Amino acid sequence: QVQLVESGGGLVQPGGSLRLSCEASGNIFRINDMGWYRQAPGKERELVASISSGGSITNYADSLKDRFTISRDNAKSTVYLQMNSLKPEDTAVYYCNADLYTGLAPRITRRDYWGQGTQVTVSS
Repeated sequence: QVQLVESGGGLVQPGGSLRLSCEASGNIFRINDMGWYRQAPGKERELVASISSGGSITNYADSLKDRFTISRDNAKSTVYLQMNSLKPEDTAVYYCNADLYTGLAPRITRRDYWGQGTQVTVSS
């Protein structure tokens, strides 16, 4: 089985920073794209940022690209989200996502996995 475990969420004041981490573990053959999504109360889940397998291609929600930075460490099977200048409207549950292959060659399967989510609250 595969698990994505997020950490780093919490309560922060407006203007503060947080760094989220998400480590993938289990029977992983290869990790492709990874990303972060968020869901605020009463709203749909939305893409925050994504990063390609090699880390060279990133994609951000237009409204967040100046404040958030996604990165990954493939040696640790971990993706990060650095969030700066946080605003109350950034309050949400943040979910990690990974497109990956599981199993052993030649019996490998590709699918999406999600973490359990980590709460980020921006409030004074």
